[in-house]
Formats: sequence, C-alpha cells, structure tokens
Amino acid sequence: MNEAKAIEIVHTKIKEVLDEDNKTVSFDENSSLIGSSGILDSLSLVTLCTKLEDEALDLEESFEFDWTSEKAMSNMHSIFRTPKTLAQEFLRQACESK
Repeated sequence: MNEAKAIEIVHTKIKEVLDEDNKTVSFDENSSLIGSSGILDSLSLVTLCTKLEDEALDLEESFEFDWTSEKAMSNMHSIFRTPKTLAQEFLRQACESK
C-alpha cells in the first residue's frame, strides 16, 4: 500500500459515513475532520474508525487498525485532524504490521 491508496480508502469510508448520515459535504484531504469546522461529528468519527478497522482486516495484507492509541488521542498530534493525517496513520500501521 502507498499513501495514495491509503487516502483513497479513507476518502471512500468518509463518503460512506456521510452518505449514511444523509449529509452532502464536499471535502478534500486537508479538510478538518473534527471540531467546529469539521465534517464529522463524534458518532460519525467512531463509525468511520470502525469502517477503517474492517477495511484493514479485509485488505490482502490485513492488519489491525488501532485508532485508540495514545497518539490518536493526543490533541496536538491527532490523527483525526484531516483525511490526510488519518490516511498517513492508516498507512503507517499497515507498513508496521508487515
């Protein structure tokens, strides 16, 4: 997997979550995921993360995506800032699982 594939996976899962919530929101890899200008509320974020967990297990080189780590919960270095930061963490964990 490369960064482009990870971004594609994250974007697809975000779109699925937004569709399930009946929300039409345009976003790109640098959009805010959470916070006052974020595209996701807390429930949608959890839904996204569980979808990413499932996707990680379904990949050819499956791995366990851990979105509950200390790094993920850190405000300053949160993986949930943007779709790109979430994709980078998804990719990092995929690469480390090899």
